[in-house]
Amino acid sequence: MSLNRRRVAIIGAGFGGLYAAKELARHPDRVAVTVIDRHNYHLFQPLLYQVAVGLLSPEDIAYPIRSIFSANKNVTVLKGLVRSVNTSRQTVQLSDFSIPYDYLIVGCGVQSDYFGHDDWAKFAPGLKTIRDALYMRMRILNTFELAERKSDPGLLNFVIIGGGPTGVELSGALAELSKIVLKNDFRNIRAEQASIYLIEAGAHILPGFPAKLIAAAEHALKRLGVTIMTNTRVTNITGNSAEIESSTGKKIIQSQTVLWAAGVKAAAIPDFFLHAHGFEFDNKMRIIVNADLSFGEHGNIFIIGDMAHVRQEDGRPLPGVAPVAMQQGRYAAQRILADIKGKTLPDFNYRNKGNLAVIGRNAAVANLGFLQMKGFAAWLVWVFVHIGYLIGYQKKALVMLNWAWNYIRKKSSARIVFGCEDRDVGHPLPKCPE
Repeated sequence: MSLNRRRVAIIGAGFGGLYAAKELARHPDRVAVTVIDRHNYHLFQPLLYQVAVGLLSPEDIAYPIRSIFSANKNVTVLKGLVRSVNTSRQTVQLSDFSIPYDYLIVGCGVQSDYFGHDDWAKFAPGLKTIRDALYMRMRILNTFELAERKSDPGLLNFVIIGGGPTGVELSGALAELSKIVLKNDFRNIRAEQASIYLIEAGAHILPGFPAKLIAAAEHALKRLGVTIMTNTRVTNITGNSAEIESSTGKKIIQSQTVLWAAGVKAAAIPDFFLHAHGFEFDNKMRIIVNADLSFGEHGNIFIIGDMAHVRQEDGRPLPGVAPVAMQQGRYAAQRILADIKGKTLPDFNYRNKGNLAVIGRNAAVANLGFLQMKGFAAWLVWVFVHIGYLIGYQKKALVMLNWAWNYIRKKSSARIVFGCEDRDVGHPLPKCPE
């Protein structure tokens, strides 16, 4: 084992950080890697919405980071919060000690963007963490429980803000929860009569998808009873309603369950880097990076994933999706290895393998570039792609069995409300029955 290994620190164990670490782990003679994350698990974010509606448990989509690298002796995993990065001393500062680095990869992810209305967050939770998903699940299920004992039809109005893949998938899953899973569970209400509104500020849902697939997704959602409102923006959210505005005027939807899927912005980092020069941000607080994913004059620091603004040929940034982060993480690692060897690599080039969105049972849309699919065939593609990206054979098997069991029984078991209040979640829950 070489004593002259370069030190690589990776902040964030999301898709980008994980794929960078896995690439570097294959070269124990050249690099010593330290992975730092605030959690001790890697989260498969694309399936968070299934935790939110009770189709999966948190353990199904989270995997211990240490287990991933248990066989890689050149990888150290640390659970902690990064306080700052000193670029002149080349150290990462945690609360109680600092970590030196020769190369740094930063992929801290994103947070929900309320477009200047941060006060809406307590009424309309986003979906970025397991805590968010569990809180959202409690909000949804507690709303049905409250409606069972109160004759208020407005309680069964659910509003999802944002018509991208997350909003579409959440709308479809929520519709199936009310119309299939909960259909026979209550006596004083008919859960299947819940009204679900999908609000999108743009001209259509699923921006970036071909028109044919957008139409197919809209048709599938409407069959599930979802009301789609495009060219409609939110003007206010309270604990009991959502105010929206379109070309036809303003409207208030009475609802105690408003869910946010409208936008994200990079994790706040104005004081994250010390002595760093060359920062340039876009309107989502993403760092505008060089073509090799480094930023400014710092050739040994790479920004990846949702934090990075990588300009494409048309001037638009790459989307903040898992495949982009995976490819960027792998590229940053390869860039570091090439630099250690005294070699160079071409600039980063994203290879788009397509887009997927699932609406419900047997209903999905898939744009694979060379092939566009909808319905059951697209749903099968979605299932196997997501199973394939899960970490660990046990996770793949468990999720597959859960999906198969829920598919056959038309039920889900992950519908337990653990207590009436969970202050650790950080959001006000509806009050429990007296």
